Amino acid sequence: MTEHPPEILLVDDDQDILRLLEMRLVAARYRVTTATSAEEALTRIGFHQPDLVITDLRMSGMDGMALFERIHAGQPTLPVIILTAHGTIPDAVSATRSGVFGFLTKPFDSKELLAHVEQALRIAGGAARESGEWRSAIITRSHLMEEVLRQAQLVAATDASMLVHGDSGTGKELLAQAIHRASPRAKGPFMAINCAAIPEHLLESELFGHARGAFSGAMYAHKGLFQAASGGTLFLDEIGDMPLVLQPKLLRALQDRTVRPVGSTESVAVDVRIVSATHQDLETALAEGRMREDLYYRLNVVSLHLPGLAQRREDIPLLAAHFLDKLAVRDHRPMRTFSPEAMELLINAPWPGNVRQLQNVVEQSVALSPSTVISSSLVQQALRQDVQPMVSLDEARRVFEHDYLVRLLKTTEGNVTQAARMASRNRTEFYKLLQRHGLSANLFKQDKSS
Repeated sequence: MTEHPPEILLVDDDQDILRLLEMRLVAARYRVTTATSAEEALTRIGFHQPDLVITDLRMSGMDGMALFERIHAGQPTLPVIILTAHGTIPDAVSATRSGVFGFLTKPFDSKELLAHVEQALRIAGGAARESGEWRSAIITRSHLMEEVLRQAQLVAATDASMLVHGDSGTGKELLAQAIHRASPRAKGPFMAINCAAIPEHLLESELFGHARGAFSGAMYAHKGLFQAASGGTLFLDEIGDMPLVLQPKLLRALQDRTVRPVGSTESVAVDVRIVSATHQDLETALAEGRMREDLYYRLNVVSLHLPGLAQRREDIPLLAAHFLDKLAVRDHRPMRTFSPEAMELLINAPWPGNVRQLQNVVEQSVALSPSTVISSSLVQQALRQDVQPMVSLDEARRVFEHDYLVRLLKTTEGNVTQAARMASRNRTEFYKLLQRHGLSANLFKQDKSS
């Protein structure tokens, strides 16, 4: 993959200074775009995010400090260097305290300017774009997403715990994987678990492991995900659904960097970086007593928010093309395209299910399209059918438990003793579970004999 040099946005209402700066930076092998006003600069940043902004302080209309404040409010990690002929020591002190990266006076010294540029890009991570492989799974041109990724890359270099907020389908696990790949732990394992999808009695063993004989059916010792992820990253999805009874044990693991498997009297040292995620309002969970305050602050050292797809509509054509390409490769079929009317429907749809819903709509449209051009009617049909009401947590758990029991009985061909042992339940409890879900082991035995 070709490496791209960092891009710098120059802002100055003096055309001569603008050309001189551009010449110096292009000679140093940077990509350069220019704007002759702060308003034009904000428009450019809205469509395409640079790695660094260099702006004049005194300009007609919005000045350089006002431009910095607008940039900093929405994209606090985008570095800004202010260049002016009117600079004074108090101005410089005030600007750097506000977060301006550098403050240089005209006439500028080229070596000093390039040194500032290099340092700003190095610290902000923009100069080290490398091949971008750490974020290659995230398809975006949105300045909102670019700012999230910029912050993620900065924090990835540390070992701070991160909490990712975002609605279902926004790509929280993809971001967690990108953070892992951008971190010094990239060569270590990445392990993920959905805290809402696993019953409470199994979740503790999945996270912390269990000793041999810890409970009925525990014939072998089992390493939990904390041990499996040691040296790498553990992603705790839907942390807002972590059972309250397990939260003290999770907190202790984070504080002491040790875990005690179920049924064991000995603790095991672990070296894990935690990235957690939720679509819930954890402040409400705190107020309602469903989340421990000490655990919340331990997990929420750095907080990132993933925007919904409706907030990044400029990404919809990119994502749609990406999914079309993947489907063509997977199904060994000619590449499909959307008609202009179909693409307009995609761009304007509400997308309550976010990127995951878009992927479903694209896949259904491709499957039903008789030609290589997908019509707007097919997209409209897919959008109507893909809007499903969100089920309750109790219903989701019931469905999971039913499917889990069916898989067990299929695997054991109706052998209740073996199935109960695999589920870490005694026969009486297991029969009660089967009865609750209207399942009969005999049906699976009949399957065997047919």
